Amino acid sequence: MRRIIAIEPPTNDAAGDVVRLDFDQRNRRRMVFTTLAGQAILLDMSRPVHLRDGDGLRLDNGGLVRVEAQAEALLDIHAHSSAELVRIAWHLGNRHLPTQLLPGEHGGTLRIRHDHVIAEMVEGLGGHCHPLLAAFDPEGGAYAGGGHGHRHGDGHGHGYHAHG
Repeated sequence: MRRIIAIEPPTNDAAGDVVRLDFDQRNRRRMVFTTLAGQAILLDMSRPVHLRDGDGLRLDNGGLVRVEAQAEALLDIHAHSSAELVRIAWHLGNRHLPTQLLPGEHGGTLRIRHDHVIAEMVEGLGGHCHPLLAAFDPEGGAYAGGGHGHRHGDGHGHGYHAHG
């Protein structure tokens, strides 16, 4: 089994393989992944990392595996006004639900994992829910180290960096 030694931002470097992961699988400290070619690779970091679509996983043999975000069942939430959307966002945050913020009219769009109970709550607050299958990349949270950053493998000392 190959070991992941570093996490690299998206580049034009050709990856030899791909690993397709959902949101939960992209937020781990230690886990064995299986690539599309059937290769087992080990993620074993000192702290949890947030892998994003397009990130590169540098292997101990020098190989590169590209991370591909797997489509998941989600809900896009819209409202008729920014005030309504802010109110809905407050209720989602009060429930500690991972939420992706997308720009657009009337305050934009809130994207969450599909949940029929939350959809009923949103509609009761005047919002509209639209189911879809898409990659999920929610905000990191107040204690996530700022932005969508992540840490490189042990011994590389690059610290955190944000993706644009």
